[in-house]
Amino acid sequence: MPECSNREIICQELLKAAGEDRDLVVLCSDSRGSASLAPFAERFPSQFVELGIAEQNLVSVAAGMALCGKRPFAASPACFLSSRALEQAKVDVAYSAANVKLIGISGGVSYGALGMTHHSTQDIAAFTSLPGMRVFLPCDGHETQALMKLLLKDGSPAYLRVSRSPSRDVYESEPQDLTPGRMIEVRPGRDVTLIGCGETVAIAKDAAALLKESGIEARVLDSFCLKPFDGAAVRRAATETRGIVTIEEHQPQGGLGALCAQAAARRGGCPVRSIALPDAPLIAGSQREVFDYYGLTAQNLADTAARLVRG
Repeated sequence: MPECSNREIICQELLKAAGEDRDLVVLCSDSRGSASLAPFAERFPSQFVELGIAEQNLVSVAAGMALCGKRPFAASPACFLSSRALEQAKVDVAYSAANVKLIGISGGVSYGALGMTHHSTQDIAAFTSLPGMRVFLPCDGHETQALMKLLLKDGSPAYLRVSRSPSRDVYESEPQDLTPGRMIEVRPGRDVTLIGCGETVAIAKDAAALLKESGIEARVLDSFCLKPFDGAAVRRAATETRGIVTIEEHQPQGGLGALCAQAAARRGGCPVRSIALPDAPLIAGSQREVFDYYGLTAQNLADTAARLVRG
């Protein structure tokens, strides 16, 4: 896929759908530029609502519109949706089962240089804790495109986190087996399992290539859906491989590693290691600098998996 950010792909899919569905509406909190939704606002002004810097209002208004029969997609920085507007997401969207799609842009440490105020390293924990709220982290443009097509057709609440910069392709085309609650096997392997979500799936794929050079065959799983969570895939990995290593752009509590450890515990006997951001204020820097500093790299993942396999 030509270099394009996931937020731009989201806009493209919304533009395609809006012409045929007048009930589809997009809401922003002074974020049309950072969400790459300016083209939508220009082409469909009557289907676009600008709330200004008021994320709580953004979510509540979106919920109200959904309960009136509209199909809202509300976009705002993930750091604000998952903290400032969490009560509205809990009560107005999840509790009310309102058909609102919350799009968390610039997730994780995409705003790395702006520091902790703009990091969203707790959003998976926050949104997976809300009853009825699905949580998605697509890994590349192809998966984002496929996921948007799915979300445009269904009628349930969801939180979708995407990064700021273009993502490297993990897939050559749209994955055809995209099903909420089921991980996708990116690469087969019998020795160890590497599980990533969002940006870290590409890192897991690179780590598997490094491990192959040393004779270790790594299974790579794409956990694009954190809720509903595919515990069965984790338990199969626990049975069929010698260990599991997760990697995520999130703090340790309540993220991918915690979900995998919980699922693997039901199987018993399988070691699980987690590479994540620390439970502490992070350094300021670019996303790549933050990843390198805390070991969210293919080399560190490969080394961790190799140590696990070799005991």
